[in-house]
Amino acid sequence: MDCIQNKKRNQIKKGFNLMIFDMDSTLIDAETINELAYAAGVGDKVANLTERAMKGELDYGTALKYRVKLLKGLRIEDAISATQKMPLMKGAVKLVNTVKKIGYKTAMISGGFTISANRIGKLLGMDYIVANELVFKNGVATGEVLGKLTEQNSKELVMLEIAKQVGVEPSECVVIGDGANDIYLCKRAGYSIAFNCKPILEKYADVVITCKDLEKVIPVICNLKAPP
Repeated sequence: MDCIQNKKRNQIKKGFNLMIFDMDSTLIDAETINELAYAAGVGDKVANLTERAMKGELDYGTALKYRVKLLKGLRIEDAISATQKMPLMKGAVKLVNTVKKIGYKTAMISGGFTISANRIGKLLGMDYIVANELVFKNGVATGEVLGKLTEQNSKELVMLEIAKQVGVEPSECVVIGDGANDIYLCKRAGYSIAFNCKPILEKYADVVITCKDLEKVIPVICNLKAPP
């Protein structure tokens, strides 16, 4: 069954130079904050809030801060152990390698945490990695979060920063994500891909991939005008 849905059939004539990836439920088959919450003994409560936030039912920033507070007391060694068990999404390595071979610069922008994002980003060879920082003091989570990605529109702003560093316009960016916090990113980028997404994101995407296999994204990318 074809799991690629073209939402906007306008011909894409411009070229693209930078590809922006979400991490949770896109490059990895997990939600970092949920896995940390299970390690902290509050998994079901946090997972429910995460689902609602990704559907756009809750304000993203408020929900993030509340969920992080529930992680207070989590030991850093337990957090590291939980994040190291999170699997890459099927096809992640092949997609990223293909994109880089074509000539794209790559960036991972995640509302998750550096405790997992740095490892995943380096594993996949990302050129840029931006994520929030879960605060630990004396080896224990304080229930606080720091970083640039704590609000609904944060990913868009970070994309603009990275695009400026690369020397490209937002219209030259391709983005891929799955949740409500990717809406502003999709609206601003030149081309957007919703991957195994929540329904709220579909109307903002040029293409929707309905199956959990990132290799399905490769023909979509190959049909776009490649970097010079």
